[in-house]
Amino acid sequence: MRLIKLVPDNTNIHFLRWRVPFYVISCLLIAASWGLVLTKGLNYGIDFAGGQEIQATFTKHGEAPVAELRDLVEGLGYGEPVIQRFGAANEVSIRSKLPAEAEGNPGAAEKISKQVTSAITKAYPDVRIEGVSTVSGKVSGEFREMAIYALGAAMLAISIYIWIRFEWQFGVGGLFALFHDVSLTLGMFALFQMEFSLQIIAAILAIIGYSLNDTIVVYDRIREDLKKYRKMPLPELLDMSVNETLARTVMTSATLLVALIPLLFFGPESLFGLVAAITLGIFVGTYSSIYMAAPILIWLGVSGESFIPTESEIDRQERLARERAAKP
Repeated sequence: MRLIKLVPDNTNIHFLRWRVPFYVISCLLIAASWGLVLTKGLNYGIDFAGGQEIQATFTKHGEAPVAELRDLVEGLGYGEPVIQRFGAANEVSIRSKLPAEAEGNPGAAEKISKQVTSAITKAYPDVRIEGVSTVSGKVSGEFREMAIYALGAAMLAISIYIWIRFEWQFGVGGLFALFHDVSLTLGMFALFQMEFSLQIIAAILAIIGYSLNDTIVVYDRIREDLKKYRKMPLPELLDMSVNETLARTVMTSATLLVALIPLLFFGPESLFGLVAAITLGIFVGTYSSIYMAAPILIWLGVSGESFIPTESEIDRQERLARERAAKP
């Protein structure tokens, strides 16, 4: 019985032929992603925005009365709430900031949540309150700060690891690939205004880990090929190395997608953002390993001489002495 091969053994795709156009496209996508983040902003969940979130389902309504709900909650005097549908059309999330006197005061926060839920249940007897969450502004600020530190530390540690294991050019290439993956993920959340919570930080860290794993596999093969084929033009060598690892990359990505795609379409709404981020991360992580991490080595000056150990003066003298002694 022959095994099914997603990538034939004799595959020879010229990836590096299109390195310049793909790099331009990637840089434009990075710029667009950060433009969306800075203009539209991220739709922070209760973890990062602070305040109070009430999730409710209107069991006898085809669609939740969002406009009426906004007027009702705003009329209670706690500012303009953010009301969004999630899951089915009759399910909503109601987020509002807590007054200054309620910050750090669990009793006051609970009193406010009871007032809001009572007003909603009185106006809509069919409503079912699914849950109430409260996070103070100070705690949410700490969450955002620690999340940024976690992402920055992960990317920096990975770059240092690649630098030590290979050469500094590889560390720069790995860092740029990770920056590309994280930027496009943030851009997706800014574009579609999906809720950005602590779950998404975990998803981004998973994307960094996957992209790193794929990049190191490619880099390791490039290093081995550089040692064996020192005279081969670098673009051809990079194409060969990428093709040699392509079967492993495709198989790993396909296996992950088999588990993620059903979860993306049929999984619970609470996991949608997490799964969507990781699914996107698989595609951009695979792409960046091929079209970001590999081509940048050409422009950073990697060559067949990069992994030849530097000969010290003492070693040179000893080598010359051995060569003279070996002559007849």
